[in-house]
Amino acid sequence: MDVLEIARWQFGITTVYHFLMVPLTLGLGAVAVFLQWRWWRTGDGMWLRATKFWGKLYLINFILGVATGLVQEFQFGMAWSEYSRFVGDVFGAPLALEGLLAFFVESTFLGLWIFGWKRLPKAAHFASLALAVAGSWVSAYFIIVANSWMQHPVGVELVDGRPRMTDVWAVLTNNTALAAYAHTVMGALAVGGGFLIGISWWHLWRRRADGLDELPGGRRARVVVGADPVKPWRDATDHRLWITSLRLGAVVAILGFGGVAITGDLQGKLMFDQQPMKMAAAEAACKTGSSFSVLAIGDLGAKDCSSVQTLIEVPGVLAFLANGDFSTTVRGVDDLLPQYQRDYGRTLPDRPLYGDRAGQKITYVPLMAVTYWGFRMMIGFGALAAFAAAVALWLTRSGTVPHSRWLARLALLGILAPFAANTAGWVFTEMGRQPFVVAPNPNPSGVDGVFMFTAAAVSPGVTAGELIFSLVTFATIYAALLVVEVTLLVRYVRGGVPSAMPELAGGSDPDRDSDGDDGGDSDTGDADRDVLAFAY
Repeated sequence: MDVLEIARWQFGITTVYHFLMVPLTLGLGAVAVFLQWRWWRTGDGMWLRATKFWGKLYLINFILGVATGLVQEFQFGMAWSEYSRFVGDVFGAPLALEGLLAFFVESTFLGLWIFGWKRLPKAAHFASLALAVAGSWVSAYFIIVANSWMQHPVGVELVDGRPRMTDVWAVLTNNTALAAYAHTVMGALAVGGGFLIGISWWHLWRRRADGLDELPGGRRARVVVGADPVKPWRDATDHRLWITSLRLGAVVAILGFGGVAITGDLQGKLMFDQQPMKMAAAEAACKTGSSFSVLAIGDLGAKDCSSVQTLIEVPGVLAFLANGDFSTTVRGVDDLLPQYQRDYGRTLPDRPLYGDRAGQKITYVPLMAVTYWGFRMMIGFGALAAFAAAVALWLTRSGTVPHSRWLARLALLGILAPFAANTAGWVFTEMGRQPFVVAPNPNPSGVDGVFMFTAAAVSPGVTAGELIFSLVTFATIYAALLVVEVTLLVRYVRGGVPSAMPELAGGSDPDRDSDGDDGGDSDTGDADRDVLAFAY
């Protein structure tokens, strides 16, 4: 097997796996901050329960995300040393800021939050969580800055064939980075909202299935909330927690999808200017035009457009995505290909850097099967998640969920939809840039001459056997970590609030704070009960 292909598969697998945790960390973290803020300001025990339950799930995901994210940096030196050499002068600043500022802020204040229950004043404890979550958002920004520079190089000059940073502010305020970051954050909120909807729906359905909550007949009937005589924590506060979480999640998911649509439109217009081949491949647009392809058939995996046919298209929509009007002509693959070949060559340069790949024909058309369907999966799953959130708001207007097992299962399955939309979007973004690892953006939008073929980025000394070994090792470890995360999440979700507040299982007053003081100014409860600090 080709070393380059193995290296790409390895980086793709580990990156996609890691990114499954990133949007949940960003989205659920923001929700947890809101929940604790409500508890701090109101002293209502329901908000405390919500903070601890969703906070526990946030911690599990955060820890696994950190463990899997560390591997990304290892791969730069292990399989992509030439890439690291090329971008090192630029990536040093944003990645250093990500590691030294954002990551340390996250870990420090998250530690204070975990071990600060009953020890810190409530205002300081809330600030700890808020700063930790803010640190993760800032961390994501610096990572997006680095990735966006690969999409749109700015703020550099070429010195001896390598980009050297001349304007750090231009790099940090890259318009591609600003649009991509806003898009990522909105997508993360959609993921966090969907997560709340699915889990809350399941708990409300369990209450109905166990006969705790009843919904009398009538068009405007309201739920009659009961309590479990055996499990005292399954009371009216427990019901209020789940219905509040569900409806909060639905609002967050809808707002997130709205933000995704707006920022995605901005990204499309930037892509039209900066990476026209990616846009053409996203539409399987072989011929120049302005129509949006709803359905295309043919061999989308081919290296040219000879067999691709558009069956259904909407006139003017592609022009609107590209330039905000309905008349702009978007160049197709067949028209763009000669320009790319003229500007960047027909074959890989005959240099030692390319090894035995030197002289190979360059394929400038990304794999359209991935870009075409990835773009549509991103939009489709995102719209499906937003629609499900709106339906959830409507179906729970009575104060509970319908007594339907299949709807409960569908709600749990719906958690995956925003994850799928986020993943498809990133796969489209990265695959659509090929055959470049740093895409060329000639003046005036970028810096002319700054680009790098993916074939030149792989480490020259690594062998196929070494990469296969590392690929199998990483895949095995990541599979094990996936089992660990899913097992922990399922365990704590099924356990309900007592999984994060063990004191409730002992029959303590559920409407009082965990320190028993009904919302005082500090958490100075019985330290003898706090044996397992991590369980807070």
